[in-house]
Amino acid sequence: MTNTEVRTGRDILRVALRRNGGAMASGTLLMGCYQAAETAVPILLGVIVEFALRGGQLSSLGLALLALGLVMATVSYSWRFGMRILQKANTTEAHRWRVAVADHGLQPVARDVDLKSGEVLTIATEDADQTADIIEVVPLLVSSLVSVVITGVVLAVISVPLGVLVFVGTAAILSVLSVMSRRIGASTQTQQAKVARAGAKVSDLIAGLRPLHGFGGSYAAFQAYRRVSTEAKKQSIVVARVNGIYAGLALALNSLLAAAVTLWAGVLTFQGSITIGQLVMVVGLAQFLIEPLKLFSEMPKYVMIARASAERMALILAAPARMTPGVDVPGPSSGLEVSAVTHGTLRDLTFSVRPGEFVAIAAYEPQAAAELASLLSVEVPPSAYSGVVRVGKREIASLSIESVRTALLVNPSHHEVFAGTLRDNVDPSGTSSSVEEAVSAAMLTDVVALHSDGLDYAVRDRGANLSGGQRQRLSLARALAADPDILVLHDPTTAVDAVTEQLIARNVTALRRGRTTIVITSSPALLDVADRVIVLSDGTVTGEGTHRELLGRDSSYLLAVAR
Repeated sequence: MTNTEVRTGRDILRVALRRNGGAMASGTLLMGCYQAAETAVPILLGVIVEFALRGGQLSSLGLALLALGLVMATVSYSWRFGMRILQKANTTEAHRWRVAVADHGLQPVARDVDLKSGEVLTIATEDADQTADIIEVVPLLVSSLVSVVITGVVLAVISVPLGVLVFVGTAAILSVLSVMSRRIGASTQTQQAKVARAGAKVSDLIAGLRPLHGFGGSYAAFQAYRRVSTEAKKQSIVVARVNGIYAGLALALNSLLAAAVTLWAGVLTFQGSITIGQLVMVVGLAQFLIEPLKLFSEMPKYVMIARASAERMALILAAPARMTPGVDVPGPSSGLEVSAVTHGTLRDLTFSVRPGEFVAIAAYEPQAAAELASLLSVEVPPSAYSGVVRVGKREIASLSIESVRTALLVNPSHHEVFAGTLRDNVDPSGTSSSVEEAVSAAMLTDVVALHSDGLDYAVRDRGANLSGGQRQRLSLARALAADPDILVLHDPTTAVDAVTEQLIARNVTALRRGRTTIVITSSPALLDVADRVIVLSDGTVTGEGTHRELLGRDSSYLLAVAR
């Protein structure tokens, strides 16, 4: 699914209908048979009553009863197999859209869409399911129409005014309800957006619960979530109210039409215009008509809901990429060059790292450190900053994202941990040959030894059963196990004690010997083992040398990194 195939919710619904045409045709045929057979039941009952009243032959009555049995069998099997086909197609289509949304959300080039991960999750689940409901809605709509048409035609044969009443009444009911269905679609779209925002907010809250507790901000964060959740609740109540009014009005109008048909048939019977058997037939059809009318009148609402959900999916599927990657690959050199880069707080930033060098970058401002990490990880498109970044002597703008990811790995400071096992987190692809060495270098061995399952110890979602330091070391082990040509570590030891930090610094140096490594840090232990330290102040390079040289000649550096 490419973003050229879908631009709007209409495009998404069109694609869904087109690729499920066969299943929908089969389902529509079977559901049409079901509705036609259901309509035939009161007709046959009227015929049977007419036979009985006229003293018809027993054999004819038996044939009518046999026909009734066949009709009931048709009702049962056509519904069973028709719904099986439609629900299978519905489920499959929902799966396709979930995969499509996930694929766009996980592509290496970020999409230009202002949605948080919690909102994307809602779109990939609830909205995908509601969009796929169109696969069932259309066949049910057509089959309900078949039932209404058959009923109207039969009633017109009995009495033309009765048939006209059914057709006119149905058109009037749909006209009234179509207005409300648009309101439901708009309200549902707003509700989904607010529920998604609430989900994103609680996701952020859970992720930051530990630091929030640390500085006493948990109550304020909870209050912020409560406000967002309250807005979602109020909108859900609005949607429920409109849905309730819609359902009640539809039932009332349908019942009113059925009652009008029944009363008119009674008047015609007293006038002698129709027989008792025909009256039974009309009353039966009028009672039966309520169900397909109810289904028929609800379909516009479901169409609007599917349309609203499809529009939300289009926000992701049609969103343009934030950058157009190149097609080249880095040269054989594993060096890194940053030349005259200006972005955010970074000003005319220029430095280079030779292949195999271990360089530490001491950024006095955390914002500058974060922006440099984002820039090197290609989270910031090259068109968004001035200057040039080169990997292996090739400009990063000319490289494919896959080749950049292979040659250059930036391990962020937020240390994502996933549900699974320790081994899954250290080696997600299952292809690393240096898992044990990475675990040892990151000083994660105590966590492994603490549990009888070792590396197969189960990790909860977001590493809830690990401490902050353990999560950080797990993230570091994952980066080391990937063993890229160029590794960038952003604050890899902020949550560990000083002794462990010293050991990690020596271990990382030994493990990465001969490969290019950059550590953005203010840790004296890591600064001390680096071949060279580059000092960033006010977003530009203000000093360079070994850690000990800088301590001896730069008082600002001494003040910033000494502990």
